[in-house]
Amino acid sequence: MTRGKASAAPDRLAQLCIVRNDRGEIIDETLMTVFRAPRSYTGENVCEFAGHGGMLVMRSLLERALACGATLAGPGEFTQQAFLHGKLDLTQAEGVMDLISAQTHYALRAAHEQRQGKLGQQTELARDQLLECIAHIEAYIDFPEEDISPEVGVALNKKLQAIAQKLSQLLATADRGRILREGIRTVIFGAPNTGKSSLLNRLLGYERAIVSQTAGTTRDSIEESVNVGGLLLRLTDTAGMRQDTSDVIEKEGMRRSQKLREQADLVLALFDANEEKPITPPSPCHPHQHVLILLNKIDQGEHPSWQGTPALRLSCLHGSGFDALEDTLRNTLMPHNFDDGQSLISINARHQDCLRRAWQSLQTAIEMLTSGEDLTLVSIDLREAMDALGEISGKIDSDDILGVIFSRFCIGK
Repeated sequence: MTRGKASAAPDRLAQLCIVRNDRGEIIDETLMTVFRAPRSYTGENVCEFAGHGGMLVMRSLLERALACGATLAGPGEFTQQAFLHGKLDLTQAEGVMDLISAQTHYALRAAHEQRQGKLGQQTELARDQLLECIAHIEAYIDFPEEDISPEVGVALNKKLQAIAQKLSQLLATADRGRILREGIRTVIFGAPNTGKSSLLNRLLGYERAIVSQTAGTTRDSIEESVNVGGLLLRLTDTAGMRQDTSDVIEKEGMRRSQKLREQADLVLALFDANEEKPITPPSPCHPHQHVLILLNKIDQGEHPSWQGTPALRLSCLHGSGFDALEDTLRNTLMPHNFDDGQSLISINARHQDCLRRAWQSLQTAIEMLTSGEDLTLVSIDLREAMDALGEISGKIDSDDILGVIFSRFCIGK
């Protein structure tokens, strides 16, 4: 493809390279950079071409490369090769995927931290500490005449308890990880004509939903995603809830609205500030759900019954109160101030499964050690915990796990 120029090129230095077809005709004048193993992203010999833009030029360069023996990369192939050549651990490889798909500032920061190996470092540290405990226990198994003294047993138990506490702290970041990666399931809920569609449009910054004074205009849910204060909200505008309707379609819309409300992470309960406060305020449908009461149309006044009620007062028409809404969302859903450089380590579903299995095996081992059970059984559970931790960084892997992870990448990367 380069007529020998790539083989003779200096390492990591971009230089002009004219690529020709098999008839000697110029396809493109490119910048070629050679990265020789192991100093490349994948740890292999890599040659990169930067050509002129345009579908025909790029397609012609690709066809020439394929004609010369190249093969098309599959989903995640480059990052998988980097993992297999020891350039990345498995958590760092997943961090690359999170980096590509990040849609908010916080998600980007969390992806960078995982890409730098912070999660892998913590789990590997816990794994190394477990290995020390296992070595200590198995030394006594090999020499049964040397019973573990009470002092040694207490110290070992404390070390295992400290490891379990660390695993618990990592497990506690699962909800945060889901929020950062997938967004917050948010439902705008309320009676007709409270301004739900106007709130959706104001948060999105454009007219997405039809706004009308006619009750029942929104009959089906409308879903959009928006970045609010560094958090990704998966917004759903629902049909207005009222009792006095005989419309079959509107009733179905309200049924769906109620179901969406029950499943949401966050409910924005919207009320007309000019109307009387309801007798029963909205409450969370499940322990992990947050409900924020919003009073719209505050520019037209506030009904006396709302006096003293903790609620956010805003005007979708004029845009007032939305800065306070953004701050409240951030403080409610991300209670710590992450702008001061605090770590944003957060686990995904795979990490959560591994950590949970490790924690459960560790707890079983601690209980057996405390009750004086056979140390061989204690050792078996500790090894199971260590193996589960090894799966997180890829020290212990299976082809099935790798196949699932890297299949989620975009083509090539």
